Amino acid sequence: MEAAGLGAFMLSACLFSALLDYPGSPVHQAIESSFLRRMLEGIAMGLTAVAIFYSPWGKRSGAHINPSVTLAFFLLGKIRGFDAVCYVVAQFAGGIAGVGVAALLLGAPLAHPAVNFIATVPGAAGVLPAFCAEFLISFLMLSTVLIVSNSRKTGRYAPLFAGFLVAAFITLEAPASGMSMNPARTLASAVFAHEYRAIWIYFTAPLLGMVSAAELYRFRRGVERVFCAKLHHHGQLGPCHFHCNYGGLHGNQEHI
Repeated sequence: MEAAGLGAFMLSACLFSALLDYPGSPVHQAIESSFLRRMLEGIAMGLTAVAIFYSPWGKRSGAHINPSVTLAFFLLGKIRGFDAVCYVVAQFAGGIAGVGVAALLLGAPLAHPAVNFIATVPGAAGVLPAFCAEFLISFLMLSTVLIVSNSRKTGRYAPLFAGFLVAAFITLEAPASGMSMNPARTLASAVFAHEYRAIWIYFTAPLLGMVSAAELYRFRRGVERVFCAKLHHHGQLGPCHFHCNYGGLHGNQEHI
């Protein structure tokens, strides 16, 4: 389910990028503004992420679809080590499979330099700004997920918050680093684009950003205030396979 989740996200990203960024696309030709095209792609990918988070499989697996998210929850004690390893392997495999399917479906438009298999590389400002940008958006994403999902009032809306951030980051941050937040997402594109320039950024900055967010949350609120590793626990399907105390969230009279 984790592999399918990231695979679907990557397939959607490839489809919308080819539609909006390939010079031969009628949509690209109709929309001259690169900012507007990024905004439309951001909205499309934000909605894709929300659909994955709310899907039956997303509810079942927890919809991490990102090794940095999984490792952050592992450090918070919410996921077993073996399960974390399996999640990470599945995420990398799913991401590569998603881009592979897109390559078969789209062919030349996806391989065109303007799209380049949606590879993530540092922008014109260089490596350091790209690293800082990846760290920041990763920190903001997991901080938001932890705060929102561990609240009785807002827990069920965590996918909407996360989807909004995906849309905002693609619109505003993508020129700095390509907007990855996800080493599996970056490697999946790099394998087909043969573009490994500064790939270390995308394996370090997202992990450091999300681990920092997890540790700050632990310091401020305590690890006992992390009730589960699922992004969306409300209306879960089947038993939870994480170190779950979701019932404690609703049994606690104090609002978090």
